[in-house]
Amino acid sequence: MSRLITLHVWRVPQTALPQALWRMATDRQRLRRTRGVEFAKLLGTGRDLRFGPGAADPTRWAAVIAWNDPDAAGRFDDSAVGRAWGALATARCRVALRAVRSRGVWAGRAPFDVDRPSGPDGVDRPSGPDGVDRPSGPDGVDRPSGPDGVDRPGGDAARPDGDAPGPGGHADGPVLVLTRARLRPTRAVTFWRAIPAVEATLAGAPGLLAAFGIGEAPLGWQGTVSVWRAATDVTGFAYGRTEHRAVVTATPVRRWYAEELFARFTVLHVDGDRDVLGWKEGEDYPR
Repeated sequence: MSRLITLHVWRVPQTALPQALWRMATDRQRLRRTRGVEFAKLLGTGRDLRFGPGAADPTRWAAVIAWNDPDAAGRFDDSAVGRAWGALATARCRVALRAVRSRGVWAGRAPFDVDRPSGPDGVDRPSGPDGVDRPSGPDGVDRPSGPDGVDRPGGDAARPDGDAPGPGGHADGPVLVLTRARLRPTRAVTFWRAIPAVEATLAGAPGLLAAFGIGEAPLGWQGTVSVWRAATDVTGFAYGRTEHRAVVTATPVRRWYAEELFARFTVLHVDGDRDVLGWKEGEDYPR
């Protein structure tokens, strides 16, 4: 069984921006020292369905935490860091997650690593952020992913057949996709130029419940969080949009990333105000 992961998102008033920036500077170490925490990152966020340095939202902040003690996770709001952010927030939301697929590293670590079923030849297949086990191409080379973190299918071997749930997963329940990358400084400009095309395809994607950018710093460290009604919706977006494929095809040529991580999670439950996540109007939480 993979460890419990929680995503905490806080909405703060604009007048609290100086305090939020202070909390970002002082709470990183305190959060990592919190009892039960295995891995943790405090993050800034972007506006709903927007990504890139020009889309920063100074009224929304987040934390991603991997726990080795579920009881401690349940008491996070009573911890020093949880109380500090709770005192600033006008609204908050907590999403409890279980990792289904994870590939890559974050700051040199694999915080969401889970056991993956191997292929028919006994070889573990690397998976994309949508949880689809990504077959390598006919040349045996794993295909890189695009600026939204969705993997590009490789040759005739690629197929959108990876919706079977992984350990602890559910094929028909809501999923959260998290992508994170550290950009190569010499590639950052071309990367950000590719973002508008990705935003345009994502905004109308069937099954999308919420999406926003995340980042550890305004430039160079970027990522995305998106919540989907079902894994099949993620697969449909990854494989069904020609605009998306065109953007992703450029990735191996431009070599945007110095480090990257893509993960898919089963959503166990959502507590608090879903509007903090940018939940799309009219979309109920899938049961």
